[in-house]
Amino acid sequence: MLDEIRAACARVMDAARWVRVDPAGLEALAGELAAAPRTPPALDAVHHHLGPPRSTLAFFLTLDSINFGSGWFPFLRKRPGLSGYFTVATSLKERFDNQGAFRAAELAELTAEDCAALLHQDPATPEVAELMGLFARALNDLGAFLLRGYGGRFEGPLEEAGGSAEALVGVLARMPLFDDVAAWRGQRVPFYKRAQLTAADLALAFGGRGWGAFRDLARLTAFADNLVPHVLRCAGVLAYHPDLAQRIDGEIPLAAGSDEETEIRAGAVHAVERLVALLGARGVPATAQELDFLLWNRGQQPELKARPRHRARSVFY
Repeated sequence: MLDEIRAACARVMDAARWVRVDPAGLEALAGELAAAPRTPPALDAVHHHLGPPRSTLAFFLTLDSINFGSGWFPFLRKRPGLSGYFTVATSLKERFDNQGAFRAAELAELTAEDCAALLHQDPATPEVAELMGLFARALNDLGAFLLRGYGGRFEGPLEEAGGSAEALVGVLARMPLFDDVAAWRGQRVPFYKRAQLTAADLALAFGGRGWGAFRDLARLTAFADNLVPHVLRCAGVLAYHPDLAQRIDGEIPLAAGSDEETEIRAGAVHAVERLVALLGARGVPATAQELDFLLWNRGQQPELKARPRHRARSVFY
């Protein structure tokens, strides 16, 4: 599955109309990354629940089931100083800290109104109501998936994966909202952003041991969303067709699954693969996951957040 992602994204970029990877920008960023100290990936304990093992496992499977909605985030009621993602993660952490983990049967029955209450959102706003409905669907899917296949046990998907991050991606992708595959000019282009991120999050949460032990973690690709491409664009690595750049800068949403959106996501995955290769040639080993973490966190800088990024109402990021 991971080889298919890499190959598909490379094919897209070979014939892309809307997005290209700028070789000079790529070399410049590789040089910058090679010269700068890198902070190893780590989870922010302030905004993520890190409790007893089973509760921690349940938290990340639950969180990554609803780790999407950036196209709706401008309408969310955000906590002071926090992004849409951290607003959602923090609300879920408080639930787990104060009341414990959801049981699979509870997830299977949650409503949009329950999600709005959990995340402190106003369902009277149509866009928020739409997102809460999608969150409820995602959590219902997770609960039903666990009940149907694993007796409601959150450990079940990890046991089936058998210590392989790639296998876990395949297990999770059996749920519709994890089945992150685009159709581009009649070709299948998989990304599996949230399924891959789940493996990476669990590896960090458990320090690479227990339910976070994956023998093939280094094979994960970049997690194609709307922030990493934005950071790469700001760094001069991704260049957009003038019409696309004008739409994004004008904060006009893109259609989820459109050629433009698919090319942006594929461009980010492919550019990160080329960065890994360039860094390796400089004697600086790196994985796509590590670079994704670095670029995503760079995207939290105020000067980058102030510049418009692409938005699409997608259930995949």
